[in-house]
Amino acid sequence: MERKTDSVKRLCKQLRTFLAEREGATAIEYAVIAGLISIALLTAASPIGTKVGALMAQVQTALGL
Repeated sequence: MERKTDSVKRLCKQLRTFLAEREGATAIEYAVIAGLISIALLTAASPIGTKVGALMAQVQTALGL
């Protein structure tokens, strides 16, 4: 039983150390922000691509190609 208690204490200490460390949390925050920016860019790119395609079709028609 004492062995389990030592293991639990060691696990709790490692957990506290992990939660207190800010560098890992900061890296995760930056990764989440980068992911959200990527999603926003992909969401915005689709309608813009459709509009650009329509504009190019108008230019092609106007040029008689």
